[in-house]
Amino acid sequence: MIFTDAQIERYSRHIILKELGVKGQQKLLESKVLIIGAGGLGSPAAMYLAAAGVGTIGIADADTVDLSNLQRQIIHATADVGKAKTLSAKETINAMNGDINVVTYKEIVNSSNISDIINDKDYDFIIDGTDNFPAKFLINDACVLLKKPFSHAGIVRFAGQLMTYIPGRGPCFRCVFREPPPAGAVPTCREAGVLGVMGGVIGCLQATETLKFLLGMDGLLNGWILTYNALTMEFRKTAFSKNKSCMVCGENPSITSLIDYEKPECDMCKK
Repeated sequence: MIFTDAQIERYSRHIILKELGVKGQQKLLESKVLIIGAGGLGSPAAMYLAAAGVGTIGIADADTVDLSNLQRQIIHATADVGKAKTLSAKETINAMNGDINVVTYKEIVNSSNISDIINDKDYDFIIDGTDNFPAKFLINDACVLLKKPFSHAGIVRFAGQLMTYIPGRGPCFRCVFREPPPAGAVPTCREAGVLGVMGGVIGCLQATETLKFLLGMDGLLNGWILTYNALTMEFRKTAFSKNKSCMVCGENPSITSLIDYEKPECDMCKK
């Protein structure tokens, strides 16, 4: 593709990086990323990927913007309260960067539609921006079965964690967390609270992992869980291995089709 003068100026700080250059920026503009959840994690991830020039960004979320979201979900504004999060996110991204094709899915992602959504644009990378374990296990299983790389993350109170799954190259989410905990066993952000900036810290790290993957860089959190404690300002990186007995990616998987687990009280993308 031929860059316009405006694009050369917009992406100039990328283009001068020897790890990116013109070819790297072109690769980003040709890439497609799906973000499931336009909340605390999905907001900063979407905005930085759009600013970076990722050409197609899909956003899946069934919710509307609530006033309580605005403490952390920076892609939405006060004027967006009551508006579909997918529409609000699309408008923010389009106002930021006209190069980006935003594809929206205003629906609850479940076992019956997640494969169709992921395959809709043959997305290169998936970001899990959801806030409950049933959704996270569903996304993991779908990505493993469809052989799609994805970034998992979660935040609550002053803590956050993330990991990256690369098909055929490392463990999946179930290799560490075998099954969802019983409903109500782990508090959600609505129940326990969350420091607003936590979404920015962890969501930006998800965007970083996404860009590195799209650009073919090393050093991904594949086989690692990165945790962050905002109270002590400490990061910890812990290695973990592929579980040969994993129910979805192991040697003899028992999960060969997608499962909907019981949903917790809060909606999927309220984080």
